[in-house]
Amino acid sequence: MHIHPYRLPETNLRFTHTWGLGGMAATLIVLQFFTGILLRFHYEASPQSAFDSILRIQEGLIFGKFVRNIHHWSGMFLIVISFLHLIRVFLSGAFIKPRHWNWVIGIALLLSVVFINFTGYLLPWDQLSYWAITVSTNMLDYVPLIGQWFKELIRGGTEVGASTLLNFYTFHTGIFPVLLIILMMIHFWKVRKAGGVILPRNGSSSDVIRIETNPHLIKREAVVAMALLAFVFLFSTLFDAPLQEKANPAFSPNPAKAPWYFQGIQELILHFHPFFAVVLIPSILLAGAAAIPFLKYSSSNGKVDFTMSSYNKIILWSALTAFVLTPVLILLDEYVLHLEELVTSVPQFISVGLLPFLFLAGITWVFLIFIKTKFSKKKIDIVLAIFVLFTVAYLILMFFGTFLRGEGMHLTF
Repeated sequence: MHIHPYRLPETNLRFTHTWGLGGMAATLIVLQFFTGILLRFHYEASPQSAFDSILRIQEGLIFGKFVRNIHHWSGMFLIVISFLHLIRVFLSGAFIKPRHWNWVIGIALLLSVVFINFTGYLLPWDQLSYWAITVSTNMLDYVPLIGQWFKELIRGGTEVGASTLLNFYTFHTGIFPVLLIILMMIHFWKVRKAGGVILPRNGSSSDVIRIETNPHLIKREAVVAMALLAFVFLFSTLFDAPLQEKANPAFSPNPAKAPWYFQGIQELILHFHPFFAVVLIPSILLAGAAAIPFLKYSSSNGKVDFTMSSYNKIILWSALTAFVLTPVLILLDEYVLHLEELVTSVPQFISVGLLPFLFLAGITWVFLIFIKTKFSKKKIDIVLAIFVLFTVAYLILMFFGTFLRGEGMHLTF
């Protein structure tokens, strides 16, 4: 009962204000912990036994496959819902003071969820998981100075093996869950201290009708949680968690892909120098996202002052630009432009790194001039355009990498 204020604005009860995404994420985390504990009783974290223990869980235990399916799919849904929750918080302007640090904690929570999923990805020890982790950890080679050392640290050696499995099992079942619980406690506490969920953008704090949290909000949250659980259980009944043949370090599938949430980065590697794809571009985007609350915006009534007349138009134009331009640039680079062949007199760091990066920055700059000229020059509206532009662009990169890359990572339609 202490998670929420005792009383809350009646307007905040509207489902489309929050879509229940924060509560859904919390529900899935509880479900993950519960099913994970059940799986721990039978899972063995060694290359000799891991795959066989998964088979025993699925084939030798009553509801064993069902529990594993729930654990797998709720983990996937948790990433999606946590991501959508972050988007909702941004679009509702719930990131300025006194909620600014909670935005940063929210980003840390999303990263924790991703890395919990990533460390759990290896545990079945099948071909899919083994080579996905191999590909993902190989990306660390492109990090200057510490990349090779860090890769060997998390692998426990030069190759993915018994030490890697034990390390990932420890992180998945011990370290990251504790970190997640701590961050969740701080996150909920700071929401509570800020007075609960922020008022709708068109709401006024002067004529707020407040009602008791219990039963009005508690009942709604319970209904959403039960509906989500029903969906996860039904989905887990109809679709099994993937499990290929046992991992074979001597045979690499073609193509070998990273987990789907890292496919955007793997797709970037095909178009940029690895340093730009793995280190520079993700670092800039992550640092930019964390810095959003600390820029100075005009505000009223404790809410970010979006230009409401052009708010939806900026979102639409930004999403449409990314939706059209990203596939065009991918296709141009795949079939027309081959900069490493056209510019042979300079190092690849420049020809397929710096030059396309500057070109991308130039396109972004032209797009922002368009937004300023046609819609708004306010800082918050520019940040809105950039946020939507690069969010949609990454989703499209992820789609291309996941669904449209075949043998040799060539495009296939």
